[in-house]
Amino acid sequence: MKYLYRLYQWCIATPIILVLTILTAIVVTLFAWIDKDWWGYYPPRLWSRLWCWLMLVKVKVEHRDLIDSKASYVFVANHQGAFDIFSIYGFLGHNFKWMMRKGLSNIPLIGIACNAAGHIMVDTHSNEGIKATISNAKKRLQKGMSIVVFPEGRRTDTGEMGQFKNGAFRLATEFDLPIVPITINGSYNVMPRSTFNVTPGTITLTIHAPILPDSEDHNAAHIAEQCRTIIAKDLR
Repeated sequence: MKYLYRLYQWCIATPIILVLTILTAIVVTLFAWIDKDWWGYYPPRLWSRLWCWLMLVKVKVEHRDLIDSKASYVFVANHQGAFDIFSIYGFLGHNFKWMMRKGLSNIPLIGIACNAAGHIMVDTHSNEGIKATISNAKKRLQKGMSIVVFPEGRRTDTGEMGQFKNGAFRLATEFDLPIVPITINGSYNVMPRSTFNVTPGTITLTIHAPILPDSEDHNAAHIAEQCRTIIAKDLR
């Protein structure tokens, strides 16, 4: 069965997904100028769902009722594997912008589409880059948009959660936005960082209650550790 699935993955599902990826990137690039928030979210949302469906990966979302679809949040999640992106984009059910490393904008077609969609490119190599990142994030958040961040900065190598960086939490405290921790389970088993082979399975997104930054406590490191503890409690 494993070899039959591998044949299906590489000979059937992957070519289809490659075509869908190119078409989605072109659509977003061509039409995002009309409405970044709509064209930058709904076509990629469908693309992400097709990724999961074609690869026979099921995604479950727990406690979605804890968030308001019309409110702005800073979503923070642990980063187990590439399917974290597809599960959140496809199934979170809340419009948002990604905070992503600026280097990802160099990926052919995908990078152009991400810029067109208005995702926030993080540049920490200089003071000017950091200021530009904060300015860009401020513009997105002032329009009632949410953002999604993987505070670990990269996918785990072992399945265990790493330390959280403070950048996203600084934004949340600066703009007084509620932070929503999300625990991702199962993504590491579906496709860890060490391989491109997919193993069909179930990914679970557990949404936790929003955390409102204390007006008297703007310590980003303290809030980062608080969120990490909440995520870890449901991490299997």
